[in-house]
Amino acid sequence: MFKADVYSKRRKALRESMSEGIVLILGNVDSPMNYPSNPFHFRQDSDFLYFFGLDLQGMAGVMDIDNGEDYIFADDVDMDDIIWMGPQPTLKELAAKAGVSKTAPSAKLADFVDEAKNKGRKIHFLPPYRGENKMTLGELLRENPCQMNSRASEELIKAVVALRSYKEPGEIEEIEKAVGIACDMHTTAMKMCKPGVKEQEIFGTIEGIALAQGRGPSFPIILSINGQTLHNHDHNNILREGRMMVVDAGAETNMHYASDITRTTPVGGVFNSRQKEIYEIVLDANMKAIESAGPGKSNKDLHLEACRVVASGLKDLGIMKGDVDEAVASGAHALFMPHGLGHMMGLDVHDMEGLGENYVGYNDEVKRSDQFGLAFLRFGLPFKPGHVFTIEPGCYFIPELIEKWKSEKMHTGFINYDKAEQYLDFGGVRIEDDVMITESGHKVLGKPIPKTVKEVEDLCR
Repeated sequence: MFKADVYSKRRKALRESMSEGIVLILGNVDSPMNYPSNPFHFRQDSDFLYFFGLDLQGMAGVMDIDNGEDYIFADDVDMDDIIWMGPQPTLKELAAKAGVSKTAPSAKLADFVDEAKNKGRKIHFLPPYRGENKMTLGELLRENPCQMNSRASEELIKAVVALRSYKEPGEIEEIEKAVGIACDMHTTAMKMCKPGVKEQEIFGTIEGIALAQGRGPSFPIILSINGQTLHNHDHNNILREGRMMVVDAGAETNMHYASDITRTTPVGGVFNSRQKEIYEIVLDANMKAIESAGPGKSNKDLHLEACRVVASGLKDLGIMKGDVDEAVASGAHALFMPHGLGHMMGLDVHDMEGLGENYVGYNDEVKRSDQFGLAFLRFGLPFKPGHVFTIEPGCYFIPELIEKWKSEKMHTGFINYDKAEQYLDFGGVRIEDDVMITESGHKVLGKPIPKTVKEVEDLCR
């Protein structure tokens, strides 16, 4: 945990940005994997971590906007708990670590909420993403649990996004630790990227690094020689010459801050000429987007700049044609880069996505596009100091998508389908780094991870 005053200041800032009522933030509970006493690995709710910091099951936090008081509702351990887990801190001792002095048993939360409802007070809560918390909220509010997402407080969502979007120095330090773990994961994967190795072996090794140094991966590891499938979680392939291995993997620190890094490595450690051509297009898009990042520049601007770099490079290879600016404006490039440039990152690898992407990455002035490719840009707003986000351009040859667009005669003025079909066996390339916006520009976070052709080949050698 951070020091108690960090959480006290965050709660105070939230209360000052709200109008009236109480804020209810439920922590998570254990979720059974295959029977009740065999749960999945516990992961605390990120908003509860942000405002209360306690990484334990079965807790609820309340902030009273009107009187400035904070509460934690949870149960002290009993003798059965001690037998299985050993001595544990008391609830009051735990709450003190979060700067909270008022505590009560879990059973009292319903009475507290009832009293607030009877007085006509607003009860603000965030959209729940777990079934257990939907049921708890429904029971507390005496409403249909299935309606909890639609009844979540927009005022609270916007207030939380406004706070969590700007990372404090302590948070940046944690994210850089997470990048350090990811560095070990990715350099290990590069060294293991040899013909005859099964993907699962590399996957298991780097997941072990994440668990040995932190809380584990920040999301299910993407690792495949079929890099044209953007989120490929099948690890059954055997690596072979002529393919490239895409590894999109990050780690969580012990305080749950995330990293998210992608590297692409040729099997055997040496790029052939065709691989090198496509790889350097993506690397150029990655580096130019990073160079352009700074206050006032929008992520949508960066996305389109990166798309123009990719389209220009593909035009040089004869895969695309025509005016590059017109091609990108029409969305023709999205055949080869059908995703957004990146996303915000912090306690969640897609930070605050559970609150609603449009609340995080868009507003009344900046609206999400409905154009294929651009519609998947998770964050389109201007950057401000304290923002942390990923920059992850890519280039992919997806046989099914190329066949579909060709049959529908889409963007024939910008795409040379005969040439594109020569790459149906290529796979894909993605290169991703984690970047913070500073007062004067940007900073690439954490320990540098090899990404130039020479750096990758030297490491593999």
